[in-house]
Amino acid sequence: MNSGMFNPSVKTSTPAQGLMQILCLTVFWLFALSLPLQAQTNRPANAQTSTPPIAPLSAAGSAEAEAMNMQVRQWMAQTHGVTPKEVVIAPLDSRLKVQGCQKTLNIDHPFASKETLRVRCPEPVWQLYLQVSMPQGGNLPAVVSSSANGGATPTPGGSTKTMVVAKRLLQRGSILQPDMLEEVQASPGNADTQILSTLKDAQFAELTRDIGAGQPLRVSDIRRAVMVKQGQTVMLSIGNKSDFQITIRMEAMQDGRLGEQVKLKNPESGRQVSGVVTGLNTAKGL
Repeated sequence: MNSGMFNPSVKTSTPAQGLMQILCLTVFWLFALSLPLQAQTNRPANAQTSTPPIAPLSAAGSAEAEAMNMQVRQWMAQTHGVTPKEVVIAPLDSRLKVQGCQKTLNIDHPFASKETLRVRCPEPVWQLYLQVSMPQGGNLPAVVSSSANGGATPTPGGSTKTMVVAKRLLQRGSILQPDMLEEVQASPGNADTQILSTLKDAQFAELTRDIGAGQPLRVSDIRRAVMVKQGQTVMLSIGNKSDFQITIRMEAMQDGRLGEQVKLKNPESGRQVSGVVTGLNTAKGL
C-alpha cells in the first residue's frame, strides 16, 4: 500500500501570517475595552448619578413631639401663672426625632433664664433643650408683703395662700434644710394644690430638680432623702428619752431614707441589728 495515502495534510503558516493574527487580536480587544469608556465620556455634562434621598427626621409634626409640647405648656402654666396657650415653643430642628417617653417627663429651667427649658425622659433616657417664650406678665405668683408682726397683708379683693419657696437657687439632689426655705403669703394665681404649704413637708427631703430663688416647691419637686448611706457611721438610739436611753455607734449595711428600716452592724462585736432612720446618720432601735 502507498504510505502517502495515510499522511494527514498539515497547514503551515509563515512568520508574517502569525504576526498579522496577533495584531488583529490586539486591535479587537482594544476596541472592545474602549466601549464603556467612550460611553461614559459621551454622557451629558449635566447628568448626575442618582443617590437615594436622605429622608429628614421631622419632629414638628410627630405625635411624640406634640405630646412633649403639651406637657411643657402645662408645666410652664403651673410654674409661671400663665395659660398653656400663651406659651410659645420654638420649632425644633427638622432633622431631630423626638422619642416617646414611657414615664412622666422631668422639666426644669437649667439656667437663670426662663427662656430655656430642659426636658428629660427617664425611660428611655434622653434629654432636649427647648426655647420658650411667654407674656411679659407671666411670672411666679406674686408674694404678698408681710407686716412687722408676721401677719400677711392680702391684696385688695383677693385671698392669700401660704407657700414654701426657696430663699436661693437650690440644685437638684440637695438635702433641704430650714435655712434654705421660707413660708410666704402669696396670691394663689392659678390654684395649684401641689405647692407645699408648710416647711414640715420639706423637712429632710431631697430635690428632684433645680429650684430658683423665690420659686415655690411642689410635691413633685421633692422626695425622701437618703439620710443613711452604706458604710457610714450611724448613731443608733435605744430606749426612751424620758426613762433610759443609750446611743451606740454603728455601721450602716445599706442606704436608707427617712422612716425606712435598715440593717446596722456593731463594728466591735460584728452583731447586726435593725433600726429605723430618724435623721441624717441617726436611727432608732426597734
